[in-house]
Amino acid sequence: MSVFLRYAFLFYVGSTFGWIIELFFRRFISSKKWINPGFLTGPYLPIYGFGLCALYFICRIDLSSLIESEALQVIVVLVLAMIFMTLIELIAGLVFINGMHIKLWDYSNRFLNYKGIICPLFTLIWGVLGTIYYFLINPYVLDALNWFSQNLAFSFIVGIFYGFIIIDFASSINLSVKLRKFASEYKTIISYENLKETIRAHMKELKMPSKFIFPFKSPLSLKENVIHYLESIKKKIEKRK
Repeated sequence: MSVFLRYAFLFYVGSTFGWIIELFFRRFISSKKWINPGFLTGPYLPIYGFGLCALYFICRIDLSSLIESEALQVIVVLVLAMIFMTLIELIAGLVFINGMHIKLWDYSNRFLNYKGIICPLFTLIWGVLGTIYYFLINPYVLDALNWFSQNLAFSFIVGIFYGFIIIDFASSINLSVKLRKFASEYKTIISYENLKETIRAHMKELKMPSKFIFPFKSPLSLKENVIHYLESIKKKIEKRK
């Protein structure tokens, strides 16, 4: 099986399972609600796809020629996994903040955070997840790749996934360009998730069902929703004073 197909399959698996993880994390830990996570509309989170590809690559690194101790080799691999996952989060966060004036997640209230996109707590969490992957998940990933190599017809499904994600990405970029315009106009950074939550709360006030798949759909225009979001942020700041 070619390297391209291997990583294409891993990206598909990571993006899909990452979305499921985030969905339940937000429902039971962070937001306590069913929220469609991420930048895209469909059930996939590319950042987890890149993360799984990175973890798979790191776990394949042979350090035996550099480090004699097997235990130390494992520690180095786990530290690399933690660093790489944090770097992926940092790069993705900076791309959207600097390119689109959008913040996809917000760690601003976390200790020693950097621009609200990385912080020591989540770096530690990535380290824990990297450890879980190394000791528990990696063997199953290798089995999945072995299965895929023997069932290449499944690449048709993977191809459909990439077709959907490309269309979804184009649509989401179009939305982000509009949000960037409003962010520049009001000289602010728009929190993607907080904007979703503002729209959700407004729909609740109107006694209308909010959209899980299309969270930005509402009776108000996108600009009106952004203004409503900025007003809610201003009220929260005033309350803290």
